[in-house]
Amino acid sequence: MKRRSWKKLILYAIAGVWLLATIIPLLYVFISSFKTNDEMYRSALNLPIHWKIENYVVANELGHSFRSIGNSLLVALSTTVIEVIVAMMAAYAISRKRNIFFARHAYMLFVVGVMVPIHSTLIPISSMAASWGLKNNFAYLVLVYVCFNLAQGIFLFTGFLDSVSREIDEAAIIDGCSDFRLLRSVLLPICKPIIATEAIFSFIYAYGELVFSLTLISDPAKYTVPRAMLSFWGEFSAQMGPQYAFIILSVIPVIIIYVLFHNQIQSGVMSGAVKG
Repeated sequence: MKRRSWKKLILYAIAGVWLLATIIPLLYVFISSFKTNDEMYRSALNLPIHWKIENYVVANELGHSFRSIGNSLLVALSTTVIEVIVAMMAAYAISRKRNIFFARHAYMLFVVGVMVPIHSTLIPISSMAASWGLKNNFAYLVLVYVCFNLAQGIFLFTGFLDSVSREIDEAAIIDGCSDFRLLRSVLLPICKPIIATEAIFSFIYAYGELVFSLTLISDPAKYTVPRAMLSFWGEFSAQMGPQYAFIILSVIPVIIIYVLFHNQIQSGVMSGAVKG
């Protein structure tokens, strides 16, 4: 019993340290977003004397934070929906159609795709965008994000579907289900936890990705959050308060999504850990 108590105490201590390491930087950024430069330099850890809400106005008017957040949400949500649908369908073919020659070998190709460094393809992707006139095109940026998330999605979905008994498929087929109806009506509800897991991975990646957005988007009106932040920090590097305000504004959508779907996300992570 004592050994178990010590183990629990150590685990709680580690969790507490991890929680503080996560919350303290966010709390510092939040408090600093209401400070003037003088207050920040004089007392970085103290509360602001006068809470300067104008920093958020500056972040939006000069940094165009709301516009860039809207652009990032459009790109991230589009990427998530397309990637999850395509990955789910491909994983179904790979997991349930093992007798097809392509399905038997496609899985290994996708596993190799997970290992390819994403930014090693930056030059050819940029060259194709320039040749085809697809610079500053959200559809092309979404396509790039989908392609690079697809391998991971197929890997996770295939592993999950392999753990689902094929007797369920056989019973549905006997009842007259087609492949599409089997996937939509039978397997889709079972796969909700892993769908939530992959969706949050895909969304966070697309929402916060910088390198491809920096390379493919040059129109300020189409800047995503990371690209707009980089531009804002370069032009107004002396104004620390508005920069921190920009960070807080950009984090709010992710927090809202987590609050709304935290049950699905947690069940998905736990299910993924169990299913392997």
